Amino acid sequence: MNFRGTIIIRQEEEWFVATCLENNIASQGKKIDEAIANLKEAITLYYEDEKEELKSINNEPIYITTLEMAI
Repeated sequence: MNFRGTIIIRQEEEWFVATCLENNIASQGKKIDEAIANLKEAITLYYEDEKEELKSINNEPIYITTLEMAI
């Protein structure tokens, strides 16, 4: 089974933080590839018992946009 997600990677001081937008799972590493590898492991553990839910997530369209408003 495959998972496809949208990942944001940002640098926070000495660390790179990788966050998956679809499930809000995050991980970090000293290098970008380390942060991504750690995120993959975290996502695998998160969905370990939820494979049926993962199937339905992959079939749903995902929309990304921006929002600007006065507050």
